[in-house]
Amino acid sequence: MAFDSFRDFVNALDRAGELKRISEPVATELEITEIADREMKLPGGGKALLFEKPTINGVISPFPVAINTLGSHKRMALSMGAESVNEVANELGALMKAKPPTSFKDAIKLLSLALDLRHAKPKTVKSGSCKDVIHKYDAPAVSKSWPKAPDVINPASFNPQPPTLANIPILRCWPLDGGRFITLPCVVTRDPDTGERNLGMYRIQIYDDKTTGMHWQLQKVAARHGRRYYEKGERMPVAIFIGGDPMFPFAATAPLPDGLDEFLLAGYLRKKSVELVKCETNDLEVPANADFVIEGYIDPTEPLREEGPFGDHTGYYTLPEPYPVFHVTAITHRKDAVYPATIVGIPPMEDFYIGGASVKLFLPIFKMNFPEIMDIALPAEGVFHNLVFVSIKKTYPMQAYKIMHGLWGMGQMMFTKYIVVVDADVNVHNTSEVLFHLTANTDPQRDSIYTKGPSDVLDHATSEIASGSKMGFDATKKIPGEGFKRAWPPLIKMDAAVKAKVQKLIDGKP
Repeated sequence: MAFDSFRDFVNALDRAGELKRISEPVATELEITEIADREMKLPGGGKALLFEKPTINGVISPFPVAINTLGSHKRMALSMGAESVNEVANELGALMKAKPPTSFKDAIKLLSLALDLRHAKPKTVKSGSCKDVIHKYDAPAVSKSWPKAPDVINPASFNPQPPTLANIPILRCWPLDGGRFITLPCVVTRDPDTGERNLGMYRIQIYDDKTTGMHWQLQKVAARHGRRYYEKGERMPVAIFIGGDPMFPFAATAPLPDGLDEFLLAGYLRKKSVELVKCETNDLEVPANADFVIEGYIDPTEPLREEGPFGDHTGYYTLPEPYPVFHVTAITHRKDAVYPATIVGIPPMEDFYIGGASVKLFLPIFKMNFPEIMDIALPAEGVFHNLVFVSIKKTYPMQAYKIMHGLWGMGQMMFTKYIVVVDADVNVHNTSEVLFHLTANTDPQRDSIYTKGPSDVLDHATSEIASGSKMGFDATKKIPGEGFKRAWPPLIKMDAAVKAKVQKLIDGKP
């Protein structure tokens, strides 16, 4: 299902009973974070929140703030227009297994799968609602006269002042943060050599009304693009958009193979081609239905600037480090824009559900490389990369170690510090069950492995930034060839007939 705007998605959450409104003025400085953090810690992720009167330094913003909109399994499914994320993952899995047809029946089935991709390719349009209001920093703001859309949410009164980084309700999340941060920015860059586009998500610290930090980490695609511009000594165009269809930020964080356009994934998931419009002050393209667009550039001749601290998804503050400075050349926005935000910190938070959906969606791709994999889970306590549980159908000795090394070599899995491999009958989404098998099925020296590799730049525990060690645990049942010379005992299980009989007694049936 395609959403025409972030407001459209918020309205859908409202109709589904997944939205709480806060009509009282609430400060974008820390107060929204405290309310959102309490909500996110509720069982199942709580509800999405709409702050109708967010304040910036005590002044009510014309733009409402929506937060925790993807912070539950149900809301993640709603964002994809599905009953569950598993439903979407199964569709993608079927597509990945598609083979050349050998009969008319197979041809019809393959055609049906192909039609699912009919809207995947993005297309360029001349203009869109993201340009309702245009403010170029060397020119006055321009406002188009667009009719008010009938909405469940009453749009805020239009602010005639030109949009700037100072009057968008950007949050200051935590007490020691270095300033206000855009927390759901979709950052568009382009490879200067190949022209390939990348859509990533990197936090944006506001320095003043015309400059920000650009926290693209060492291993990110945008950082690679940036290095080429620095080598060439050319000014780098960058576009940041916020809002629009909720599949945009999801696609920006998805572990896609390098070089694959994230807008293809967004188009597939929303079942409608993403319409892109050219920016006002550079040649990059952004979604025509985005809520806010911030255009600008990075100057490779300019010194780096300290960025941070920032209360991060690790549960700790990341300390200041030098990063490029982004200079704003234009800001455009919808007349009825909603500002989407998130917060990160000690788990569980909204990002747990976003990351979990990514794992489910891309599990079929993992299985193509490793057919023995049954399931993968990233427990909330592992804050994404730190801890991964994997269940496999084990058929030969040392197979668990093959999976560890294979996963460490796949994209962002290189950041994983701990991998625990269990047998196929273990539910990896039940942390208690995994820990039971980890402690019961392992001899620490025999069943663990250490290795070295790249680490998350945000990991404060490594001795060197972006470089550290990893550990894997084989918690599977040991078989001949793995150094285990004793009989493996059976797991305690009640007789099936007795269980059925007792269940009937409990249910009051004869």
